[in-house]
Amino acid sequence: MATGLLGKKLGMTHIYDDYGRRMAVTAIQAGPCTVLGLRSPKPHGYTAVQLGFEPMKEDRVSKPRLGQFKQAGTGPFRHVREFRLAKETKDGELAIGQQLTVEMFQPYELVDVTGISIGKGFQGGVKRWGWKGGPQTHGSMSHRRPGSIGSTTTPGRVWRGHHLPGHMGLDRVTTQNVRVVRVDAQNNLLLIQGSVPGSDDGLIMISKSMKRPGVIRKPQEFAVIIEEDENLSKTAKAASKKPKTAAAK
Repeated sequence: MATGLLGKKLGMTHIYDDYGRRMAVTAIQAGPCTVLGLRSPKPHGYTAVQLGFEPMKEDRVSKPRLGQFKQAGTGPFRHVREFRLAKETKDGELAIGQQLTVEMFQPYELVDVTGISIGKGFQGGVKRWGWKGGPQTHGSMSHRRPGSIGSTTTPGRVWRGHHLPGHMGLDRVTTQNVRVVRVDAQNNLLLIQGSVPGSDDGLIMISKSMKRPGVIRKPQEFAVIIEEDENLSKTAKAASKKPKTAAAK
């Protein structure tokens, strides 16, 4: 089965869980996505599925791209991306023209979210790399400048990869193991706990967690958390009261 969906970031809001705790969430319009093509190891060298998201008018697409969509038997889409599939994916699980929706995700499932970070233009080293900066008083005139970077006489040059001012943001960023709080299949919405990369109305890729696939992290009741802490403290107290062995002495 496919491992992800394309979506559009709508913005942030907050909801309350079953125990009354307030959660900051990001609303994402995920899908529906249409399968445009399948990649298999023999002709392509890898296994993947090609998805299309957000239909658009034919007169807004170039003829070569329009021909690719017609070959797949679908209309044109604004965004087309590929998702890798597991090698053990069986033939027939996915078909060209099939639609994928948010129902492939479960509430409180861990997912990976990929987006293009917000561009911040040309920035200095203090903002871009978190430099401490120079003295602010006693007549100092070098507050946020890079200063000397020659690394003294030896080697007498700037090391490759040295952090310097430059363009910041507008990079592909992936946030791993974030939790899906709510799935709204009727409105094609996903509410994901916390913030995700990208600006509002930007393209987002939501995929199954690569490091923790299939993990469900449901919210715990306060009493359960307190009981776990008490048990841990009792265990720690019992361990401290145990008599020391002769070897330890």
